Amino acid sequence: MIFAIDHFVLTVRSIEETCRFYQRVLGLECVCEPGRPTALKFGDQKINVHEIGHEFEPKAAVPTPGAGDFCLITVFPIDEVQRRLKDCGVKIELGPVERTGAQGQMMSIYFRDPDGNLVEVSRYIGEQAAASP
Repeated sequence: MIFAIDHFVLTVRSIEETCRFYQRVLGLECVCEPGRPTALKFGDQKINVHEIGHEFEPKAAVPTPGAGDFCLITVFPIDEVQRRLKDCGVKIELGPVERTGAQGQMMSIYFRDPDGNLVEVSRYIGEQAAASP
């Protein structure tokens, strides 16, 4: 029944700080439209960003900044991601380490965003990497 993720929501303390971080560090596009949640776009997906106390309905039962833990896929070599994080002053929490993703083996690096959400950026190894866009 399900074949992809369209978007997920992060509850944050500051939309502006969150957008600056994801734009600067990962190159995501910030999309602001009146009456709609702010979005961080990448590829065919997005992360909607709700500021604590100003969430859009319906919302999580207990919207909480820093409760996110998610993985984003890159086509760049993981050492380039690691270098980018260091150049941006982002502390690497773990990695690069080998992990198993939805499509197979991958190399991952972990760090936290300004709210403390755990962000994993991964690149598939072997055939899965070659099949990426």
